[in-house]
Amino acid sequence: MSSQLELLVAQYSQWREQLRAGIESYHNWLDAHGHVDIQRSLRLYDLAESLRNDRMILAFLAEFSRGKTELINAIFFSSYGQRLLPSNVGRTTMCPTEIFHDAAEEPYIRLLPIESRKSAETIATLKQRPIEWVKIKLDLSNVSELHKALSTLAQSKSVSVDEAEALGLLVEGDIFTTTVVRRRISRVDIPAWRHAMINFPHPLLKSGLVILDTPGLNALGTEPELTVSMIPSAHAVLFLLAMDTGVTKSDLEVWQRFVQGKVARSIAVLNKIDLMWDELKSDVEIEADVRRQLEQTAHTLELPAGHVIALSAQKALLARIKNDPELLARSRIRDLERLLSEEIVPAKQEILRAAVHREIGSMVEASLEGVRAAFNLTVQEMRDLSQLSGKNRELARAMLSRLEQDKAVYVKNMDTFKANFGVVLRQGHQMLEKLSDDVLETLLSENQKIIEGSWTTAGLMRSMRALFDQFGTSANDVLGFSNKTSEFVRNVYKTFHEKHGFPQLSPPQLNLEKHFLRVAQLKQATEAFCSDPVNVVNPKFIVVRKFYEQLMNEAKSVFLQVREDFDIWLKGALVPLSMQLKDHQKLLERRVESIRKISGDITTLKERAKLLEHQRVDLQAQVDELTLIKSQLSGQTEIRRVA
Repeated sequence: MSSQLELLVAQYSQWREQLRAGIESYHNWLDAHGHVDIQRSLRLYDLAESLRNDRMILAFLAEFSRGKTELINAIFFSSYGQRLLPSNVGRTTMCPTEIFHDAAEEPYIRLLPIESRKSAETIATLKQRPIEWVKIKLDLSNVSELHKALSTLAQSKSVSVDEAEALGLLVEGDIFTTTVVRRRISRVDIPAWRHAMINFPHPLLKSGLVILDTPGLNALGTEPELTVSMIPSAHAVLFLLAMDTGVTKSDLEVWQRFVQGKVARSIAVLNKIDLMWDELKSDVEIEADVRRQLEQTAHTLELPAGHVIALSAQKALLARIKNDPELLARSRIRDLERLLSEEIVPAKQEILRAAVHREIGSMVEASLEGVRAAFNLTVQEMRDLSQLSGKNRELARAMLSRLEQDKAVYVKNMDTFKANFGVVLRQGHQMLEKLSDDVLETLLSENQKIIEGSWTTAGLMRSMRALFDQFGTSANDVLGFSNKTSEFVRNVYKTFHEKHGFPQLSPPQLNLEKHFLRVAQLKQATEAFCSDPVNVVNPKFIVVRKFYEQLMNEAKSVFLQVREDFDIWLKGALVPLSMQLKDHQKLLERRVESIRKISGDITTLKERAKLLEHQRVDLQAQVDELTLIKSQLSGQTEIRRVA
């Protein structure tokens, strides 16, 4: 039986498809009526593809042996009648693992050897190079072989202490970056793999959900890409704790270092509630103990009470394997699935809705207003022609004179528009110059010089702080400039509405604040890293270097994204208004030509009236079509809650 989470995520997938269909319908409308160009066509295609490839990321974080993998088994893999992901005592996933679905490929598991840590390349870069990974095909029809393949996630290998130190996995006195399974005199056991990717056709994954399972073996300290990029990008983080212990000192350290204030949404899960099932206590007493632990956890982690859930992952898995409704209810896993469906899905839905509206909402609105204006003018012209019936040419000439005056006003409007458009382009290009490759490379190279030839921990930390001082200054300049340009564009729209009688339109929105918020988050992460006594006291060059390199990649990515978003906005900022002007021009020219003919030969009136009726019917059909497209793109259809 499908869980509430499965049903709601499936509905979300259908809702997302509705948005994509709306974009394609609008593109087809533009093409059919001669409004499309290569640039606009490519942008609409990219937007539709981004929806097709959209993902919701759910990250599981915890200290070692809190039951993360067991919970994933209970939510995703209970239909196989056993644990698929290794979660037995002493044998659990030992590397960060992404679980997703890619319909273009057969099910597989890809494993990145731990030795890749010696290179300076990020996991994101290595994902584009399949040759670096070990690939195992998954046979979904053979459960034992499937279990065997997935058990590779728990593999470890024996290396010398020197090798472990060279890989940055063994740092004396630092529990957060010492990633060893077992230590002997001169050798240690370390994880065999650095990262894993599992392509699996589960209904939730098919609908776009991605699971990020982080091992409790301190990968958070050794892989900065996790803490700087992957986890902050997650739409929600599940932080697992043990029900019997609550928030331990090490739990709190992980929470404060990697979760609190650094992710969009977080949910604390007190696992192993079955440890509270005591036959010597009444149900009321047990419930009081559970409620007290929930309240204490919410207080300690500074979370809303509703974001702390108690459950038993092991009992939930057992209940689903045995099809035991009573045990499933006692496990309380449905409380978590309900919270996820109520928190993640609507939030992600709103993000997509806003993104689509920001990209093309104003264009669709302009198209609809343009067609409505054409419809109204056509109806007005039909009324004018009905007044001419049986009358002389002088009245037609008077109408022609009025239209010529309207045309003169239009020419004036166009001159104003061109002047405004030129100002917007000049201001926009000035800003793009501030975001050019040369400026970025200069910024990064100057930062590099600070530590060139001195890859020390102290030098790296100075460099990281200097980098964000420079980025902070650039970010403030760019944000101020973009706000000024956006305000100018809004005034252009307002002027055409108030002084020239055009329908009220809203210009495309420019949202750069989210990128600069990301810069602030990176700076906060840098300060936390540089201020951590463990990082200051212990010389662990490879860990600091990797953090620095990941920081540079993230900062550069933000910089480039700001440029791309502003460039897209600049190219489309006045498009809705331009479309209005062009449509208005076509209508005026058509009406002038029509009345000119009628003024010369009144017998053409009936022929023109028939043509206008055809135009009226066609324009009404376009209004209906665009109204439907607008409804699709608004994404207002709410996802139904499951009782």
